[in-house]
Amino acid sequence: MSYKIKSRIWIEFEDHVLLGEGRVKLLKAIDNTGSLSQAAKSLNISYKKAWDLIDSANKSAKEPLIITNTGGKGGGGAQLTEHGKSLISAFDTINKNCWAFLDQQLETIKSL
Repeated sequence: MSYKIKSRIWIEFEDHVLLGEGRVKLLKAIDNTGSLSQAAKSLNISYKKAWDLIDSANKSAKEPLIITNTGGKGGGGAQLTEHGKSLISAFDTINKNCWAFLDQQLETIKSL
């Protein structure tokens, strides 16, 4: 028999989600592809859904998480800001520490 603890964390600002696992995956995909459209495709979500997630996160953050360039002859694009990169790093650390804590707490259940 194997016990597991399930959990999801997210960070809110005034009842709006700033970051969660989905938004962080999207931000990382934008960083990798340089494009909101390509990031959305890589995660199998619509462009509209991706835009809504980023727009919501940008509105909840102190500074924008991404900067977009309008499309045209040379194409558009999107890139993470330094603030966006810092928030991703902080979220990843919080998430990692949360899982370490939960794994430790699971030992309490296993010993009963």
